[in-house]
Amino acid sequence: MFLRSVSSSYILLLQTVPRHKVNTRYVLRTLCEIRRKPPVSGFRTSCAAVSVSLYEEEPFHEEETDSVESRGIRPNHQTFTWLLEGCLKRNGSLDEGRKLHGQILKLGFDNNASLSGKLLDFYLFKGDLDGALKVFDEMPERTVFTWNKMIKELAFRNLSGKALGLVSRMVNENVTLDEGTFAGILEACRVGNVAFDIVEQIHARMICQGLGNSTVVCNPLIDLCSRNGFVDLARKVFDGLRTKDHSSWVAMISGLSKNECEEDAIRLFCDMYILGIMPTPYALSSVLSACKKIQSFQTGEQLHGLVLKLGFASDTYVCNALVSLYFHLGNLISAEHIFSNMSYRDAVTYNTLINGLSQCGYGQKAIELFKRMKLDGLGPDCNTLVSLVIACSADESLSGGQQLHAYTTKLGFASDEKIEGALLNLYAKCSDIETALDYFLETEVENVVLWNVMLVAYGLLDDLRNSFRIFRQMQMEEIVPNQYTYPSILKTCIRLGDLELGEQIHCQIVKTSFQLNAYVCSVLIDMYSKLGKLDTARDILVRFAGKDVVSWTTMIAGYTQYNFNDKALATFRQMLDIGIRSDEVGFTNAISACAGLQSLKEGQQIHAQSCVSGFSFDLPLQNALVTLYSRCGKVEEAYLAFEQTEAGDNIAWNALVSGFQQSGNNEEALRVFARMNREGINSNNFTFGSAVKAASETANMKQGKQVHAVITKTGYDSETEVCNALISMYAKCGSISDAKKQFLEAASTRNEVSWNAIINAYSKHGFGSEALDLFDQMIRSNVRPNHVTFVGVLSACSHIGLVEKGIEYFESMNTKYGLAPKPEHYVCVVDMLTRAGLLTRAKEFIEEMHIEPDALVWRTLLSACVVHKNLEIGEFAARHLVELEPEDSATYVLLSNLYAVCKKWDARDQTRQKMKEKGVKKEPGQSWIEVRNKIHPFYVGDQNHPLTDEIHEYFRDLTKRASEIGYVQDCFSLLNEAQQEAKDPAIFIHSEKLAISYGLLSLPSTMPVNVMKNLRVCSDCHDWIKFVSKVSNREIIVRDAYRFHHFEGGACSCKDYW
Repeated sequence: MFLRSVSSSYILLLQTVPRHKVNTRYVLRTLCEIRRKPPVSGFRTSCAAVSVSLYEEEPFHEEETDSVESRGIRPNHQTFTWLLEGCLKRNGSLDEGRKLHGQILKLGFDNNASLSGKLLDFYLFKGDLDGALKVFDEMPERTVFTWNKMIKELAFRNLSGKALGLVSRMVNENVTLDEGTFAGILEACRVGNVAFDIVEQIHARMICQGLGNSTVVCNPLIDLCSRNGFVDLARKVFDGLRTKDHSSWVAMISGLSKNECEEDAIRLFCDMYILGIMPTPYALSSVLSACKKIQSFQTGEQLHGLVLKLGFASDTYVCNALVSLYFHLGNLISAEHIFSNMSYRDAVTYNTLINGLSQCGYGQKAIELFKRMKLDGLGPDCNTLVSLVIACSADESLSGGQQLHAYTTKLGFASDEKIEGALLNLYAKCSDIETALDYFLETEVENVVLWNVMLVAYGLLDDLRNSFRIFRQMQMEEIVPNQYTYPSILKTCIRLGDLELGEQIHCQIVKTSFQLNAYVCSVLIDMYSKLGKLDTARDILVRFAGKDVVSWTTMIAGYTQYNFNDKALATFRQMLDIGIRSDEVGFTNAISACAGLQSLKEGQQIHAQSCVSGFSFDLPLQNALVTLYSRCGKVEEAYLAFEQTEAGDNIAWNALVSGFQQSGNNEEALRVFARMNREGINSNNFTFGSAVKAASETANMKQGKQVHAVITKTGYDSETEVCNALISMYAKCGSISDAKKQFLEAASTRNEVSWNAIINAYSKHGFGSEALDLFDQMIRSNVRPNHVTFVGVLSACSHIGLVEKGIEYFESMNTKYGLAPKPEHYVCVVDMLTRAGLLTRAKEFIEEMHIEPDALVWRTLLSACVVHKNLEIGEFAARHLVELEPEDSATYVLLSNLYAVCKKWDARDQTRQKMKEKGVKKEPGQSWIEVRNKIHPFYVGDQNHPLTDEIHEYFRDLTKRASEIGYVQDCFSLLNEAQQEAKDPAIFIHSEKLAISYGLLSLPSTMPVNVMKNLRVCSDCHDWIKFVSKVSNREIIVRDAYRFHHFEGGACSCKDYW
C-alpha cells in the first residue's frame, strides 16, 4: 500500500515538472523526504516546491536507487521509464543508461515491453548497436514499429545484409510487413548496392502485401532501381502507380536522367507539367541535367524560361543546374550572368562555376573566382581544389599547380584521393615526370587512380617501356585494375603502333573480364581499328559492345580511316537501326565516308540528321561537310559550309582546297589557295600537296611554279610528301627535266612514293628505258617496290615494246616481292601485248587471269583491235564490255570505229543506231592550251575562237608545209566514200591541231608548245604533229588521256609506239 502511494506520488511529482528538466537524483531524494512525512492535503504544493531542484543537471548514480530501496521504497517499471526518458532528454552518458539497464534486470522489469522499448531507444540514440540488438533480441514482444526501427538503423549504418536478415526473421515470425518496413529495407538496399534479383523479390513482396500503389514504398523503389541501373523496372513501378505525388515524378525524371535516358526524362517532365503538377526545384534541376548531357541547348533555354515563369530564378539548387548547363554548352556569358544575379551562392554554386571555367580552359578566371569565394566566407572543399588543379593542368601552369599543392597540404586535403590524382595528373601533363614519379612514390600507392595517371604520364611521353613497367609493377603488388587502367596503356600502344603488346594487354583484359566494360571495349576497338585489324575490331563490336555509342562510332571511324567507306556507312546504318542515337563523332565519320564515296544524296541526309540532333555547330562535323560538298563538286554548298566554320581553321581551308582538287575543280582549288595566302592563313603539308596536284591536273606550269615558290619560302620544300607532289606536278605539266631535278634535290628525304613518282613520270613521257633504269636504282637503294611501282614499270615496258621483259616483271611481283597483281597490272600486261600486235595472246592472257577481268581490261583489248583491225577478237571484247557497262559510250564508239576500219559499214551504222536508241552520247574531243595566262579550249572543227580565221589559215599553211616533206593526211578512214564526199574537210580538223596552230601562232619561238587533250591522240594527228615540229623547228608537248608525247625535229618520244 505504501509502495503504491509512493509510486503514485512519484508520478504526480513528475507531472508537475517539465520533462526536459527532470533530474533523476533529486527525484529519488525528494521521494525519500516525502516518505518521512505524513501525507498532507497540500502534497501538490510540496511537490511543486521541491521541483525547482529537479531543473539542475547532475549525473545518475546507482547508489541513489540503492538508497531508495534501503528506505523501503521500491521503484516500478514506470519509474525506470521516466528515468530513461530523462537520460535521453538531457543526453545522458551511455554508462548511466547501462547502469539503469542493470537495475532493470536486477529488479526483473526486463520483461516489460514499454520499458524494453525505451531501452532500445536509448541504445540507438547513443549509437550502441550491439546493446540495441541485444535488447531487441530479448524483448518479450516486438511490434512492427520496433522491427522497422531496427531495420532503419541498420540501413543508416549501411548494414544491408543484417537489415535483410531482420526482414527474413519478420517473415519467419509471421510479422506483417507494412509501409515502414519496406521503406527501411529499400533504404538498406539503396546504400548497400544489392543485387537485382533481391530487389525484384522485394517488389514482389510489396505487391503481395497490397502496397503496389503506395507512394510511400514505390517512390523509394523507383529511386533504388534508378540508382542501380534498373531503369526499366523503375519505369514499370512508376507507370503502375494510380496516384503519383511530386516525389514519384521527381524520382522517375531523375532516374531517367542518370541512366542515359535523357530524352525520356525531358518528355516525362513535359507530361508532368501538362498534367498541371507543379515542378519542384529538384525536378527542374534533374531535367536541366538531362539537357546538359545531350547538349540540348534549345530545350535548356526553354526550361530556363519556365524557371523564370515559376519564380525559381532565385532558388540556389536550380541556379546551380543552370550554371552547369550553360557552361557545358559553352555559353560562358549566360552562366556568369546567372551566377552574378543569384541572391545566395553556396559552395556548390562556386564549385560549379570554378569547374566550368576550368573545363573551358579559363584557368585564370577560375582562380579569380576562388578568391571571391573566400571573400564570401566560403572555404574550399576537395571538389574546389580539384577543379583549380585541373585548371592549372589545362594551362600547363606548373608553378600555379605547385602553389595549389602547398595550399592543399596546409588545409589538410593532400591525402584526399581525388586531389592526389589531380596533382599527379598536373605534373604528368606538364611533362615533369620526375616530380610526378616522386609524388607517386610518396602517396598511398594502393590508390589505383594514381597508378593509372602514371600509365598516362609515360604514355604522353611515348615511353612505352616505362608505361609497361608500371603496369607490371601493378600486377606484382596486386593492385586491382579498374576500367581506366587498361585503356591507359592501350592508348600508348595505339600512339606507338605496338600491336603485339596491345594484343597481350587484350589477353589480360579477357582474363579479368573487363572486355564487358563499355569503355574498355571502345578502346580495344579503337586500337584494332587504328592499327589495321578491322576484322578483330568488328568482332569485339558485335560480341561485347551492345548499344554503347562510343564503340560503334569508333568502329565507323576505323573504317573511314582506311577508306572502307562503304563498310563505314553500313555500320552507321546498322547502329541507327538498333536504336542507337549517333553522337557527333558518328555523324562526322559517316559524312566523311560519303565524301570518300562521293555519295552526295546520302551525305545530305546525314547532314540533315546531324542538324536535327543538335550538332550543327560541331567544328569537325562542319569540316567534314566542307569535304563532302567540295569533293562532290558542289561549289556553292561547299563555300556555304566553309563560311559556317571558325575563321582561320586550317582543317576547313585544307578540306576546301583538297575537295575541289579531287572533284576536278582544280582552278577553284587554286583560287582558294591564293585566297589563303592573301589572308595570311598558314598552309601545311596537306595544303601544299593539294595545291600542287591542282596545278598538275590543269597542266598549269606557271601556277605550279608559283606554288613551288611559296613552298620554298615557308620551308616545306624538305617535306617528303610535298617533294613527291612536286615531282608528279612537273611531270604532268610536261617538264620531265624539272621533275628529275626535284627528285635529285630530295635525295635525303626519298621514300617509295618518290621513286614511284619519278618512274611513272618517265614512263608516261615515253622514256621507258630510263624508267626501268630508275627501277633498278630503286632496288639497289634497298627501297622495296609496291603495287604502284609496278604500274610504272609495266607501263614503261608497254610503251617501248619490251613484251617478254614486261611479263618477267609481272611474274616477279608475286614470286620475288610477294605482291598479288591487281586489276591495273593486268591492264598493263594486256596493253603491252596488244601494242605489240599480240592480240590472240592477249585474249588468252585475259581468259587465264586469276581475277575477274574488269571493263578496263576488255576496253584495252577492244581499242587495240581497232588499231590492228581485228574484227573477231574486237567483237569478242565488245560483248564482254556491253555486259559490264551497257551504258558506256566508249564501247559503242570503239565498236563503231572497228567496223569502220574493217569496212563493215552496215554494222557501223547499226551500232550508231543502238547508241541513239540508248541515248548514249560520245564524249567530244577537246584540247586546250595556255597562252598569256589564259586557257584556250578547242573542239573538232572549232569556229568559236576570236582568231578563228587566222588559226585556220595558219593550220592550212602548216599542213601544206608538212605535206611538202612527206605528211599524208588520213582522217577519212572511219567514213565511206559517199560520206567523205559529202563532208566539209574543215570539220575534220581535230582539236589538238587547232590548239597547236594557235600556240605556234601566239607563243614566242623560244617557248615549247604545251597542249592537253581529253582523248587519245589519233594516228593522223600524231603524224601531223611530228612533221609540224620539224617544219616549225619547235618543241611540241602533247598530253593525251594516256601519256605524254614529246615532239621535236620530226620525231616523238614514243618512237611511234603508243
